[in-house]
Amino acid sequence: MNNLVQLRPLQEMDIVGAVRLFNDSCQNKEVVYSPISEELFKNDFLKPNMHVFVAVLRDTLIGFVHGVQQDIFLAHQTHENTPGFLTLVFVDKSHRRQGIGKNLVHMLEDAFRDARKKEIACSHENPLHLTWRIPGKQEHDHNKAPGVDVKCAGYPFLLKIGFETIHQDIAMYLDLKDYAWPENITMARERLAQEGIYTGRYDASLYYDYNGMCDRVESEYWRHVLKMETEAWQKGRPCEDPDLWADGIKPFSPRPILAATHDCHIVGFTGPVDKQKSGRGWFTGICVDPLYGRRSIGEVLFHLLMQEFVNEGATFSTLFTGLDNHAQTIYERAGFHVVCRFAAMAKQMQQV
Repeated sequence: MNNLVQLRPLQEMDIVGAVRLFNDSCQNKEVVYSPISEELFKNDFLKPNMHVFVAVLRDTLIGFVHGVQQDIFLAHQTHENTPGFLTLVFVDKSHRRQGIGKNLVHMLEDAFRDARKKEIACSHENPLHLTWRIPGKQEHDHNKAPGVDVKCAGYPFLLKIGFETIHQDIAMYLDLKDYAWPENITMARERLAQEGIYTGRYDASLYYDYNGMCDRVESEYWRHVLKMETEAWQKGRPCEDPDLWADGIKPFSPRPILAATHDCHIVGFTGPVDKQKSGRGWFTGICVDPLYGRRSIGEVLFHLLMQEFVNEGATFSTLFTGLDNHAQTIYERAGFHVVCRFAAMAKQMQQV
C-alpha cells in the first residue's frame, strides 16, 4: 500500500467523498445498491453502534469501510454471541489491488475485537438495511440485501482475505400485473377448511397460541414478528418494531396478518400485509408448523398474500429464499423468477 495513504476513522469532512464513492459504484453498476444522499448517510450510517474508517490520499477519500454492531437482540442473542457486521467496503477503481481494502477491513476487525466480538459477518442480520435495485427494473427495489452480491468484485475479494461463504440466497421478482390466482388454491383452501384448518386474515382478538409453532421451527424471529404484529392489533396502533420501521414501513394502523389456524393455534403465518413507497409488496416470509406439513398451507398463504398485495395496489414483489429451498418451487409457480444471488459470509477473527 502507498505510504502516503492515511487510514483513520471517518470525519465530517469525509462524508461528501464517501457518498460520491458509493454513488459512483452504483452508477457504474459495480454494485446493485440504490444511490444514497448525504442526509441518508448521516442519518443511517453514523449511529453510535457503527464504525466507519476511511482511506485518504492527499486529502482525497479513496476508500471506506462500514460496520455495525447489533444493539437489539432476539431471545438467546447477546452482544457476545452475535457477530460484528461488515456492511460494505469501497475502494476507488484507480487504487485497487494495493491492499487498501484489506487494511480497511482489518481496522474494522480491530474495532470489533475491542468490542469483544469473535466473528465478522455479512448477512441479512445486519441492522443497516441497504436498498438495492432489481436488475433491468431500475424503478423497482428491495429494502435490504442479505449478504454480498456474488457478481460484484467484493465477493472474490472477501474470499481472498479469509471470509467463507455460509450459504447463498436467491432474490426472486414478480411484476404483480402478471399475477393470477390459481384455481387449485381455491380447492386447497376448501380442503383445509374441511380439516378444520382456516386460512385468511387473522383476528388478533382471538389470542391464539403461536409458541408451539415457533418452538418446533426453532425460530425466535417468527416469535418476535408474531408478538409485535398481534400486539399492534390488540393495542390498536402500528407495530413499534424499529427493525420494521427501518425498512421504510410506517403504517397508520395495524397491518393485516394472514394465518392458518387450527384448534385455537396458529399453525402457519405470512405477512403482515404492507406496501412500500416504491410499490413493493413487503414480504417477510412464510412459517408453517412442521406438524402441519405437506398440506399446501404455505402455498395457500403465499397466494393469499399476493392477492392482498394486488388489492392494496402494490405493483411488484420481491423475496429471498435459500438456493436449495424447496419453497422456490412455490414462488416459481406463482410467476416469480430469479434476478440476483447473494452470499452470506463470515470470518472468525483471531484474538490478540
